[in-house]
Amino acid sequence: MTSTSHDRLLIIDFGSQVTQLIARRLRELNVYCEIHPYQNVTDAFLADFAPKAIIFSGGPDSVMRSGSPRPPQSAYTLGVPILGICYGQQVMMHDLGGRVEAGEHATAEFGRAYVTPSDAHVDLLAGWFLDGSGKEQVWMSHGDHVAEIAPGFEVYGTSPGAPFAITADTSRHFYAVQFHPEVHHTPNGATLYENFVKLAGFIGDWTMGAYREEMIAKIREQVGDRKVICALSGGVDSSVTGILLHEAIGDQLTCVFVDHGLLRLNEAEQVVAMFRDNYNLNLIHADESDLFLGELEGVSDPETKRKIIGRLFIDVFQKYADTIEGAEFLAQGTLYPDVIESVSFSGGPSVTIKSHHNVGGLPEKMGLKLVEPLRELFKDEVRALGHELGLPASFIGRHPFPGPGLAIRCPGEITRDKLEILRKADAVYIDQIRKHGLYDEIWQAFAAILPMRTVGVMGDGRTYDYALALRAVTSVDGMTADYYPFSHDFLSETSTRIINEVKGVNRVFYDCTSKPPGTIELE
Repeated sequence: MTSTSHDRLLIIDFGSQVTQLIARRLRELNVYCEIHPYQNVTDAFLADFAPKAIIFSGGPDSVMRSGSPRPPQSAYTLGVPILGICYGQQVMMHDLGGRVEAGEHATAEFGRAYVTPSDAHVDLLAGWFLDGSGKEQVWMSHGDHVAEIAPGFEVYGTSPGAPFAITADTSRHFYAVQFHPEVHHTPNGATLYENFVKLAGFIGDWTMGAYREEMIAKIREQVGDRKVICALSGGVDSSVTGILLHEAIGDQLTCVFVDHGLLRLNEAEQVVAMFRDNYNLNLIHADESDLFLGELEGVSDPETKRKIIGRLFIDVFQKYADTIEGAEFLAQGTLYPDVIESVSFSGGPSVTIKSHHNVGGLPEKMGLKLVEPLRELFKDEVRALGHELGLPASFIGRHPFPGPGLAIRCPGEITRDKLEILRKADAVYIDQIRKHGLYDEIWQAFAAILPMRTVGVMGDGRTYDYALALRAVTSVDGMTADYYPFSHDFLSETSTRIINEVKGVNRVFYDCTSKPPGTIELE
């Protein structure tokens, strides 16, 4: 997963929970970067990747522990700028002759802190310390601390718990900070990244216009005159994939829209009309709802559901691939966050938060090779590419919809009756959001039907019906998210509409959990 026509920045991941945010900050600056787990970054990897600069991420380990994560020593001799963040700073100091000590109460810092500058000046901090207070708010999360900086480094900023909060060896263009500039709790963190990439000589040529042209050329080179089938769900990711492929190879593409019976209200009809009628794509509408719902009957474990759906997707594509003469490739709308979440930084089996049914390659028996033209992109970059391709703004702005569909919005056993209730309730909820002009402020919103029934009173009768959870979040790329702060009037009005208009529901909850600790979807 490389983009050889751009200068590239390498992020070496030491296991921080916010490493992905580093990549987002750099992409916002039109700088191409990739995240790679530390143990995958060998001397040979570095020589092949040829980064123009390197960033060491934070991480949960201690550099004083034997066997703790390290970059290869060759990283320091490439002659490229390096920025170490938190654990990355401690690694750099330790490797280059400094000293790190175990955290004590007086030196550990977790949360908001304030850095004050030293008398020395460094270009990395251009635009900092300008508000008249003589300090900058940052976000700290460290127990260990640098006790002695490495030879050649100077101190450019301090905090109460980090006397070496900002250090640099300007002759080698090595920079290190104890805090996390990538998180929004470091308000001026983006300026620090902007300064770093300028110091490294990046020109900011990572644009969606350039990506479109390069990816079309790559698709044509990869595919040649052979045929491709595209997994089209009707969501933004797969739709941008389909349109990009159609622009690249025309009628060599056949889109297969799998109706797995887990779609939203009237969604199948809308997808078919849009792509077959408006874009003149070769489109197969594969109604396989009986197959999927039959295999899901009686299943309640969320990972089992996802794996069943993933397996059936492969089976279905095998079935339709066999009907398309010369089909050798399967296109998927896999995104970079999917790839990141499915790879462990430690190199072993990752702690599975949730599996992604479209990540990891296809079984050899399928006989199809993968085309994943969005694999390097974050969600907002996909939307920018969709705009570049001429997709309507109303479509590009659609909320994300998961591949497993309503299956993961139906905790517990899935039934046709529950899905019908869920479709109608979700449609009312989204209609309410649009009616109040809130749709574009929200990253993702949906209803979920809970695996419980509750007692209610409707009219003069007792009811024993389902409870629904409403979810709405704000986010930039889905990696982190906050719940949307609806007014009580909105929630009251929406709850009343759902209960009045959707038979089978007598109670509505609103989920106000952020990500982390929760995920956006319920399963």
